[in-house]
Amino acid sequence: MSGTLFLIPNTLGPTEILASVIPPQVLEMTARLDYFVAENAKTARAFLKQVALTHPLARPLQQIEIVELNVNTPAQALAGMLAPLEAGRDAGLLSEAGVPAVADPGADLVRLAHQRGVTVRPLVGPSSLLLAVMASGLNGQSFAFNGYLPTDATLRTKRIRELELRSRQEKQTQLLIETPYRNAAMLEALVAACQPQTLVCVATDLSLASESVRTQPAAAWKKELAAGKAPDFHKKPTVFLFLAA
Repeated sequence: MSGTLFLIPNTLGPTEILASVIPPQVLEMTARLDYFVAENAKTARAFLKQVALTHPLARPLQQIEIVELNVNTPAQALAGMLAPLEAGRDAGLLSEAGVPAVADPGADLVRLAHQRGVTVRPLVGPSSLLLAVMASGLNGQSFAFNGYLPTDATLRTKRIRELELRSRQEKQTQLLIETPYRNAAMLEALVAACQPQTLVCVATDLSLASESVRTQPAAAWKKELAAGKAPDFHKKPTVFLFLAA
């Protein structure tokens, strides 16, 4: 009988806040595991050190096996990562931030697990995308996550207008993310490309003490930016949402 692949959520900020945002049952399950697949072994160990403060680990940290799965991992390596599970060992898939397999390279491993009949169990934790939808006031009945937009200005503007048209036609909230140091450029591109009445939400540092969520028409954002009143989101994880009228 194969083991189970547990999808383990991480915080959206410092690991020190782990106990305040991750349910105790999730921490307890995590502490039982001795095999993890993570984007970065070093940060995974930091995560486990925090878990150990409230839930003793199954093995000493130095004896816990951690293999890395990131954007540079070749597809042919995934089968080897699943081999211990197929032999009956449980494992945890751990993201750098938020929930695994959403805007996360772990999705490929989860897909392969299903193909090979390995049980997959998602555990409860913070998702920046869902928190942003909840707090935006935009349509939570229909929304789409579009990941990163093109960095080329012309292509980015074209894509924003395509998504705005889709939003208008389907009454669908559109979600985007950007590399944190490009947040200002992303907001400027949105308010320049969108119609003035399109509602734009900027959700920054979700679940952290510095959290900020604001929704207003593109025209209002454009006026604030022109006055030098940009949000405090430089180098901070941010989700952008918009809904066309």
